[in-house]
Amino acid sequence: MGADLVKEILKLKKEKNAVILAHYYQPGFVQELADYVGDSYYLSEVARDCTEETIMFCGVRFMAESAKILSPHKTVLMPCASAGCSMADMASGKALLELKEKYPEAYVVCYINSTANVKAHCDLAVTSSSALKILKNVPSKQIMFLPDRNLGEYISEFFPEKEFILWDGFCRCHNKISREDILKEKEKHKGAKVLVHPECTKEIRDIADYVGSTSGIIDYATKNDGNEFIIATEEGILHELKKKNPNKDFFIPGDKICCQDMKKTTLENLYDALLNGKNEMILNEDIRKKALKSLENMHILASEDAKDI
Repeated sequence: MGADLVKEILKLKKEKNAVILAHYYQPGFVQELADYVGDSYYLSEVARDCTEETIMFCGVRFMAESAKILSPHKTVLMPCASAGCSMADMASGKALLELKEKYPEAYVVCYINSTANVKAHCDLAVTSSSALKILKNVPSKQIMFLPDRNLGEYISEFFPEKEFILWDGFCRCHNKISREDILKEKEKHKGAKVLVHPECTKEIRDIADYVGSTSGIIDYATKNDGNEFIIATEEGILHELKKKNPNKDFFIPGDKICCQDMKKTTLENLYDALLNGKNEMILNEDIRKKALKSLENMHILASEDAKDI
């Protein structure tokens, strides 16, 4: 049944002039089916630049929102409407406005893992793969960063001349990764390198051989001469890691780091949403226009010829 459904999805995709995007944390069978697989920054570029009329975004809500913000005239669908992000939900536009009143001079930077309502009140959005490069082009001395305190703290370490005001949010998956579990894996695999996502806590980042985004972790493991790696991020990344490196071994500390929302995509709900136009992303146009500025600045400042804003 699975193979038949895949054929039906691919047929329907052509009929609907649709493109399927999937994040690295999606189930392996979704990544295999997708036209493009990547991290949040790469997928936002694809969503903005693709010529297809319909985007099927296999990820979580903030990703589909970002696609719609960048491409208002395209139809953006999700396989599952309830696929959200607990970190993104830890910040609200109302609470952000209150904090901005306390720090009127702050340049407000949001992680792309935030809602459209939050992006609407921010100067700039960043991803974990683009944040350091982008913030080099921001002259402001006071940075308000939200919603992830761990990523914000990590970024702040590279800019000691700036004052960072950090929101108290976090990713439930990355925040609970245990230092003890990583050290246990290191005991079992003496030469293994530890690759860590910056959404992890400082005590995890401090024992890493490499800290970086999902795409950064994949690139590091692929180019490195080592054969064993301890991967401190969501386990969906293993699909691409093993695909690119069949002769290398990858270990998840604690055996399981799983985002349940990322795993809500099934062949059945993907087909149903594509066939019937379900779970379409609809945004308030005023919010969309305000949020667009933060995403446009993200792409401008990440470009090779970026200039200060």
